Amino acid sequence: QLQLVESGGGLVQPGGSLRLSCAVSGASLDYYTIGWFRQAPGKKREGVSCDSSSDGSVYYADSVKGRFTISRDNAKNTVYLQMNSLKPEDTAVYYCNRDPPVVDYWGQGTQVTVSS
Repeated sequence: QLQLVESGGGLVQPGGSLRLSCAVSGASLDYYTIGWFRQAPGKKREGVSCDSSSDGSVYYADSVKGRFTISRDNAKNTVYLQMNSLKPEDTAVYYCNRDPPVVDYWGQGTQVTVSS
C-alpha cells in the first residue's frame, strides 16, 4: 500500500519561499507520477504540479508557472515542491498524491499560509 506524507508548510510573508516534501513509502517512486494538489478554504481541490516518472515531463498550473518547481529524489523516495514568490492566493492545504489521484492515498496535507 502506497503511503504519502506531506511536510514543510508554514506561515510565510508575501514574496517568501517554502519547500514542501512528499515522502513516499510502500513502493518505489520510480514507477509513479506524483502530483501536488491544493485546496483553499471554500474552493475545490486543484492540481498544482506533477512530475512524470516515465518521461520526466512536468506540468504546472498557470497560476504557479515560473514560481513553483517540482523535483524528485528517487533515492530518497521523495518529491519536492519549491515555492517562490508566494502570494496570498497560494494559501491552501497542499497535498501530494499519484497523478491522476487515487482517493485512498489522500493524506492530511500541509498548511501553507501566505500573509503579512
